[in-house]
Amino acid sequence: MFDFDMLGLAPALNDALKSANFTQPTPIQNQAIPLALNGHDILGLAQTGTGKTLAFGLPLIDHLLAQPGKPDPKTAKALILAPTRELVNQIADSLRNLTKKTKLRVATVVGGQSINKQIMFLARGTDILVATPGRLIDLMERRAVDLSSVRHLVLDEADQMLDLGFIHALRKIAPQLGTPRQTMLFSATMPKQMEELSRAYLTNPQRVQVSPPGKAADKITQSIHFVSKPEKPSKLREILSQDTDALTLVFSRTKHGAEKLMKGLVADGYNAASIHGNKSQGQRDRAIKAFRAGEINVLVATDVAARGIDIPGVAYVINYDLPEVPDNYVHRIGRTARAGREGEAIAFCSAEEVDLLRQIQKLMKIEIPVASGTMPEAVEPKKPAGRRGNGPRRGRGPQFKPEGASKPANKKRRPRRRPAA
Repeated sequence: MFDFDMLGLAPALNDALKSANFTQPTPIQNQAIPLALNGHDILGLAQTGTGKTLAFGLPLIDHLLAQPGKPDPKTAKALILAPTRELVNQIADSLRNLTKKTKLRVATVVGGQSINKQIMFLARGTDILVATPGRLIDLMERRAVDLSSVRHLVLDEADQMLDLGFIHALRKIAPQLGTPRQTMLFSATMPKQMEELSRAYLTNPQRVQVSPPGKAADKITQSIHFVSKPEKPSKLREILSQDTDALTLVFSRTKHGAEKLMKGLVADGYNAASIHGNKSQGQRDRAIKAFRAGEINVLVATDVAARGIDIPGVAYVINYDLPEVPDNYVHRIGRTARAGREGEAIAFCSAEEVDLLRQIQKLMKIEIPVASGTMPEAVEPKKPAGRRGNGPRRGRGPQFKPEGASKPANKKRRPRRRPAA
């Protein structure tokens, strides 16, 4: 194991790392940084919580420090794309800590915030732009950003971006980037489409991998409780009451479910908050900040937060609902046992979720230890009442009409015949 000062980084970076008490690189950093410093394209595979941000951030900043000069208006020298607002902000915060004593500028563009303020900030140009693909395309269409000076591209958590339809956005963004450029792609899993993506946008990439895709961090202790759906609230409170001061992240499948669960916990005296797609960006940022500071110790979230929370102090992750996508289980539990710490991942499984559990265990190639209950017979989830199958509603109720569908022409009424006098 090397120390950071043995990797050949710029003195300003070594000083920043020492100030942040970073001394030894993680395995993914140890493998990726020397290759990236030499200019290679990187295909990095590692589970969440292994230090991927520094793995691409340190060589990226090192290259920019060797290229002095202010960026032109509306331009950026490096572009980092990430799937969620939370992850964009997390990456930007990490990079700003490393560039405090340099002249490098770091900008973020995400949805849910004032686009006019982002346009004004980008008007001066920036060295590093961290963005979600959707908002970046909005700014490109408004001609508020010029990507022709970008010589470094990073795709972080690329597998999740693919799930969100990112490939279509990348086809719009990539042709606008400068060439030649260095591209680094980091992902926790390697689906077939990811291989196609790497062949299309990376040139002779060096592959670095520290654990098989679908494997959780080694210091995470996993367990599962088999409980019926109505028993989940009481089981959650039983577990939370065992360590009331610990930071606990609870995952719910739906936005409505997360909000309802949070309000129930608050009503019972728990110090809880929630983040999900129905919350504004400001509300989500405040909740995460309070959770990080320990002002609240239970955060209820949907998968919007599965890869956007980097808080080393999270002691427990509770899967109140199992995710419908097996990979998301790995990403969820990766919110604990970060930065070399230990953590515990607890899952609830009802009869309706048995098939989901089997998919998760197949992906991870393990059997999660059972903490309580016995595995029930799998049952099909109940369909919403009042409907049969997946077809359209019948009867005289309102019918679904695709957006933009034309209205039926009004029928001409026949004039009433007046009775003969």
